[in-house]
Amino acid sequence: MAEKTFSVPNISCGHCVMSIKNELSELDGVSGVEGDADKKEVTVAFDAPASEEKIRDTLKEINYPAE
Repeated sequence: MAEKTFSVPNISCGHCVMSIKNELSELDGVSGVEGDADKKEVTVAFDAPASEEKIRDTLKEINYPAE
């Protein structure tokens, strides 16, 4: 199991965090998503077939690109 924290500057509130959680949780292999609106960060726990690249691509698709 891998865990990665992504910096997501577009996060402005708890609603943003919930949107990201809902989208990333649908990816196969993602087992957990935690977000912090104040720090503008999202931490994702995942296994294959999910990957850092797939998570970054999904964040970009939903207009929350990770730095």
